[in-house]
Amino acid sequence: MIKVASYCRVSTDKDDQANSFESQQRYFRAYIDRQPEWELYQVYADEGITGTSTKKRAAFNQMIADARMGKFERILTKEVSRFSRNILDTIAYTRELKALGVGVLFMNDGISTLEPDAELRLSIMGSIAQEESRKTSERVKWGQRRSMERGVVFGAPAPYGYRLSGGVLTVREEQAAVVRRVYHLFLDEGKGTHVIAKQLTVEGVPTPRAKGNAWSSTMVLRLLRNEKYCGDLLQKKTCTPDFLTHKKVRNCGQEAQVYLRGHHEAIISRAQFAAVQQELVRRGSGRTRHSARYWCSGKVRCGLCGRALTPRRITHRDGSVYIRWS
Repeated sequence: MIKVASYCRVSTDKDDQANSFESQQRYFRAYIDRQPEWELYQVYADEGITGTSTKKRAAFNQMIADARMGKFERILTKEVSRFSRNILDTIAYTRELKALGVGVLFMNDGISTLEPDAELRLSIMGSIAQEESRKTSERVKWGQRRSMERGVVFGAPAPYGYRLSGGVLTVREEQAAVVRRVYHLFLDEGKGTHVIAKQLTVEGVPTPRAKGNAWSSTMVLRLLRNEKYCGDLLQKKTCTPDFLTHKKVRNCGQEAQVYLRGHHEAIISRAQFAAVQQELVRRGSGRTRHSARYWCSGKVRCGLCGRALTPRRITHRDGSVYIRWS
């Protein structure tokens, strides 16, 4: 008896019942039962996972691991695009499986990797599958951009101080009060991000992170730099330049961004936001970042080079503390 495995995959954006998760599994079970010399080993199935990468496809990776252990001799899958939408992955895995003595049968495409011309036909069908995935990615991006231009907010979770529901931002007053206070402490009282974070933590103010119990200077800085607090919306801060890897990177001009002025209810005034941005630039203009952690932070400078002096805390063996500035 030849032990046969089957692999099926369905994406979340597929409503076609012919490609549905359950129908694929039923089809393979019934097909293998009709072959007297075949015995079903296992149905491997990934649901709601993209086919352009194998990294997050747990069932696919388990199938390959089992094949390396010699647990079956054949793999059935519906078509090349179900197996992989990455041509390099398709060729690499089918080559490895063939070397292990495992043949892959692509039912709808009529391709068996045990046949002499299989790799040529796989290359053609795999390239078509990969190109279709690229076109789908472009269509999704186009649709998202049109929605962004209409004001629909993408991304989760909502920024601190707001609720996000149905692509619409509304103010959460209890958090908005914290945002206003951060801007006041930074701009009007001249406190640095470190001092503000420490003060909020000591007072027990909930952090932007659900599980966090301590504020950080980075959290405070994000509040001060976020244009949403003055009512504006900048989208496409990150982008996915490669549809095969799906890796998000900071958008530094790779794609056009979408900026909407007066998009939603503001938490702070536009003038206050602009003043904070200018103050951030001023404090960051020197080599040493101004934090106002000490009364003289950023104020004591070397008379020769002009750089800010920073404290070095030294604890002696007897427990005494010595602070020197350098």
